[in-house]
Amino acid sequence: MDRGHLYERAGGPNGLGPLWHLGGDRTFFAGPLRHNTWHQHGAPVFLAGLYGTFALRLGDGAWQRTAAALIPAGMLHELDVGGWPIAVFYLEPHAGGAGRLVPLMRNTWESQGALLGSTDVHALMRALWEDGGSAAWAGEALEDALGGRRAPCNETRITRAVAALHAGTREDAPEGLVSIAAVAAAAGLSPSRFQHLFTREMGVPFRRYRAWLRMRCAIEEVARGASFTTAAHAAGFADQSHFTHDFRRTFGAPPSASLLRVRA
Repeated sequence: MDRGHLYERAGGPNGLGPLWHLGGDRTFFAGPLRHNTWHQHGAPVFLAGLYGTFALRLGDGAWQRTAAALIPAGMLHELDVGGWPIAVFYLEPHAGGAGRLVPLMRNTWESQGALLGSTDVHALMRALWEDGGSAAWAGEALEDALGGRRAPCNETRITRAVAALHAGTREDAPEGLVSIAAVAAAAGLSPSRFQHLFTREMGVPFRRYRAWLRMRCAIEEVARGASFTTAAHAAGFADQSHFTHDFRRTFGAPPSASLLRVRA
């Protein structure tokens, strides 16, 4: 299967279930969620209610209702979707991250560093979830929604470092096992200088971004049909328990809430 077009569907209300799409610098999920407790991501995330609003709490703030939100990488937040479907769209920082996601927002207001408001793309994302044949057009549709613009990291040393991380996956050496020293060397920097520059340019510390890429690797494996245990080992987790713990920390819910295997 093409690693740039990985999908997973499972049973849910009216036969619809979670959809995962992992394509290069994008990660997309659409499906029903309930309550995702405090969590934080290693990449900026765009959220859109597919049929209405959802409840969101940022940091130590109060609960708010919104139709869409753009949350920076590393920001603690909590979701209460009440079992309704929601779209969750991540874009890697080196590919423009939050800057490319901002145009998806409309009628915005700022709250604790995040953007809340509405969006014009909820119908598109709802169609992705509802259409059993969306594998054929999801990648192009998401790229069109982003406007085709790219705003990559301007720091070439960090670009080289990120390339080294992704090369690890292509060579079946999960990102979670790539050391800071090795990636810093690829960037031509000392480990301490590299970590400072990485955080400045990417908006998230290197270790958190590396953990995010390792989680993406595990999700890819599950989407390709692997068991949670097999996916955990392939991505560099010690065991399924370690994977489940980190999944909860990343998404605020156990893998079973959104990452269900395809059944024949």
